[in-house]
Amino acid sequence: MSNTDGGTPDLSLTLEPADPRRLLTLAGPHDSHLRQIEQRLKVHISNRGHQFRVRGEHASLALEILRALYRETESGELDQDTVHLFISETGAEELAGDDRTQVTLTTPKLKIRPRGGNQTKYVRSILQHDINFGVGPAGTGKTYLAVACAVQALMKDEVKRILLVRPAVEAGEKLGFLPGDLAQKVDPYLRPLYDALYDMLGFDQVNRMLEKGLIEIAPLAFMRGRTLNHAFVLLDESQNTTREQMKMFLTRIGFGSTAVITGDTSQIDLPRGMPSGLIHALDVLHGVKGIGITRFASHDVVRHPLVQRIVEAYDAHESQQP
Repeated sequence: MSNTDGGTPDLSLTLEPADPRRLLTLAGPHDSHLRQIEQRLKVHISNRGHQFRVRGEHASLALEILRALYRETESGELDQDTVHLFISETGAEELAGDDRTQVTLTTPKLKIRPRGGNQTKYVRSILQHDINFGVGPAGTGKTYLAVACAVQALMKDEVKRILLVRPAVEAGEKLGFLPGDLAQKVDPYLRPLYDALYDMLGFDQVNRMLEKGLIEIAPLAFMRGRTLNHAFVLLDESQNTTREQMKMFLTRIGFGSTAVITGDTSQIDLPRGMPSGLIHALDVLHGVKGIGITRFASHDVVRHPLVQRIVEAYDAHESQQP
């Protein structure tokens, strides 16, 4: 049912089945999930049991979110992060449809679905191209989704091994200044990759695969002179590669391999005056057939809502600089 008052939509919705547990989960503690939708979309939500009424300019979007979140309650609980992600998707695709669930990455511990149109485009590009670039700010899921694609490919025997690679120069520090042997020096830079693997495979299985060589995590310098066949190779933090390093990495790719290169061009830690290999590669390879490029922006951030606003504030400030 729909009413209008001075052009303001007033829409109603009946959620089926009328399950009290699911309705409580949808509303959240003290209706916090409903209030979150209200605040983000500038609407007013009222309900009596499974009958909802939404008023405001974006009432139709709010109804789609309520429907989608109610479907989620069938299989589990909701939290504020999940509600935030669903709200973020409204600008990219219709939640009422099934497009959001058409791409699902399956790992032993998790089933991972891309959130929003850009993440979906990114995952589909990885599945279709041998070389892919994912470029944009932190929090957009570039690395995590690439690791998930790698784990799925390994589990399906589409590749023989996974190589996760990072340049070992960050925040102006070089390996020689860090304590410990080589493994201890490199480990802190690779920790986000370990964390993603632990989420998807579990601690014990990751360690077994590392011992067997099915998974290799290494600094970029270790790739020189190698040809990588039948492997899924992820180069993370690639904004910190030099032109020479990026060319070296891209020319290591062999038959049956997939390469994903991720980076954030606003977070370059190379010495002053040294151009980024990522920026150079994006310019050189633009339009080259068989290479996928996905660019993420602040509105694709899927972390805490404040992270998105922080990224936008920095972008606005930097755009005003001479």
